[in-house]
Amino acid sequence: MPNDTRELPAANDAMYRFLGGSPLAVAFRLILLSVLVGVLLAAIGFDPWNILKSIQLLFRRLWDLGFDAINWLWRYFLLGAVIVIPVWLLTRIFAAPRGR
Repeated sequence: MPNDTRELPAANDAMYRFLGGSPLAVAFRLILLSVLVGVLLAAIGFDPWNILKSIQLLFRRLWDLGFDAINWLWRYFLLGAVIVIPVWLLTRIFAAPRGR
């Protein structure tokens, strides 16, 4: 019986190692983390004792505003991505394995 398993090319293997997983899964995690950090930064900027209420308000606005909430959510994503993406990139660069 022939072996049907195909190996990933070395470039894809290096990309998976660098990203820490598949590109789609990493993108999803980064987007989600960026939105969450953006919500927290906005909450801290206005009232640090009201973080839970701000998160509750986020979900209420998403439900109540429909498509307008997408624009509102985009702002939080961008705010969080300013912190999350550079930190993630630096950790991936400095955690990269040295040559074998």
